[in-house]
Amino acid sequence: MLTLLVDARNVLRSQWPNIPEDELVELCRARAAAEGAHAVVVFDGAAPGGVVGEQTLASDCTVVGSGRESADEWLTRAAASLRSGANRFWLVTSDRALRAAAGGGAERTIGGGAFARELRSARRRDAV
Repeated sequence: MLTLLVDARNVLRSQWPNIPEDELVELCRARAAAEGAHAVVVFDGAAPGGVVGEQTLASDCTVVGSGRESADEWLTRAAASLRSGANRFWLVTSDRALRAAAGGGAERTIGGGAFARELRSARRRDAV
């Protein structure tokens, strides 16, 4: 199964106005469902609802509040785990350091702004 590793704060802040946290989670869930994938949406500190740690919302989405660890550190570790298991994953971030640390082995690396535009475009198509 494909895993979408999403640097949440990077995507949220990639457009103005910023995407609300809960909306980003829902957009990522919809994208994961469309791709037959599992989204892992990682927030620095607390995730929506004050979640610290991992919370599986549905079979297609897990939300992570990284707590005292940075989201970049969490994502780097998750990418390494996926890579070592020969699992398919995408890395969603515009952060160059994170791309260098975690992007190796990613099937696709996509910037936060490009991903946000794809998410919102898909939502508009679905609404029609």
